[in-house]
Amino acid sequence: MRRHQDGKIFLIDFGAVKEIASQMVNSQGNVISTVAIGTPGYMPNEQKNGKPCLGSDVYALGMVAIQALTGIMPFNLQEDPQTGEIIWRHYAQVSDHLANVLTKMVRRHYSLRYPGAEEVLQALIPPPSPTHWSQRWVPQTIDVVEADIAAAVVGEKIPQNSSNDTQESSPSSLTPISNTPNTGRLALQTFQFEIVTVDAQGKITDRPPSQAKFLTEYLGNGISLEMVEIPGGKFAMGSPKGEKEQYPDEVPQHTVTIQPFFIGKFAVTQEQYQVITGKNPSNFKGAKRPVESVSWDLAIAFCDQLSQKTGKMYRLPTEAEWEYACRAGTTTPFNFGETMTTEIANYEGNYTYGSAPKGQYRRQTTDVSSFPPNAFGLYDMHGNVWEWCQDTYHADYKGAPTDGSAWINENDHRRILRGGSWFGTPRLCRSALRNRIARDFRYSFVGFRVVL
Repeated sequence: MRRHQDGKIFLIDFGAVKEIASQMVNSQGNVISTVAIGTPGYMPNEQKNGKPCLGSDVYALGMVAIQALTGIMPFNLQEDPQTGEIIWRHYAQVSDHLANVLTKMVRRHYSLRYPGAEEVLQALIPPPSPTHWSQRWVPQTIDVVEADIAAAVVGEKIPQNSSNDTQESSPSSLTPISNTPNTGRLALQTFQFEIVTVDAQGKITDRPPSQAKFLTEYLGNGISLEMVEIPGGKFAMGSPKGEKEQYPDEVPQHTVTIQPFFIGKFAVTQEQYQVITGKNPSNFKGAKRPVESVSWDLAIAFCDQLSQKTGKMYRLPTEAEWEYACRAGTTTPFNFGETMTTEIANYEGNYTYGSAPKGQYRRQTTDVSSFPPNAFGLYDMHGNVWEWCQDTYHADYKGAPTDGSAWINENDHRRILRGGSWFGTPRLCRSALRNRIARDFRYSFVGFRVVL
């Protein structure tokens, strides 16, 4: 609608999800409904099934924008037969930046969309990047269409340049663009995969198709490192009250805001570690197996050497980033569901979690692509090897940072490990489980993965 006083345009009628959420919420905080409320063509699958979330409104807004740009009603747009994603890009003349944002807004699975309006706005109007020794400079411009859609998201007018054309500017009016990841400036590829979901007995109940974007870092000798794009968002860190076999250091559960980042699709493999350091300390040898028997200090040294080689800033994940990446939008003990089995992860199968059956105990690591990934496209977030994080250990989350940064106590020698291992029970593989050990510890069940 257009407001009479100043001619400002608003998108209206985004109240269905909020209305349902205020009336029907289960004990886990999920919206429930026996009736699908919304408009066909603008409703994603979870809303059709009576389980909308904030990402459902993001989908609806994305479809409105796509209709405005293409002139085609949503139900007349085709879907990719393999991924189920909306096919629309070739109908519109629009920047790649805006196209990427809109495509992400209408992803089939809610966990692959922006979690809310603030994240959409952030994607449309990227903030200035921090100064970096290898930065380059480009004039600051904002596409008028992108600014208008950003305004529709938050109900605010975004300042615009008088022209869309790039103009020569003095250094003081330029925006720095460093090697810090930005999806609009990096050559990304897309890969397809299936998301595995299990019931309380560990039986696979669903295998929906999905996809994610990644960049490839070439390390030499034909060896590369794949880094998956992780969207920013908010999540509840720690385990909820009543989770089976919960430890005291997993509480209180608290909301953390995570900025977008890239993380390794796999734990660092032995061939990747060796091409960078010239060494392979692993006990269970195999080029595609995760490197293990690596201390926290050795993991940090690898990140430094990788950064020097590539000119980018690689590091270990913070504990908050790791759990956010592991959960991939889930709130259950495992990103597979309420439990897991040794068919989908490598752990000590003589022990069980919940109602799952006993399974295989392999007594060693496995190749990093042996089991299905989570909804972000990340492999082995449960089991195989423990993974080092930046943070030092704290006995609980009281006073923990809420911005996703590392929580460091310089007087504590212990560092955080996450994810469990081939040697551990399923209880120790839960998304919220925290392990800690001296930073110089090395054993055949300890590895790491890197963040860009």
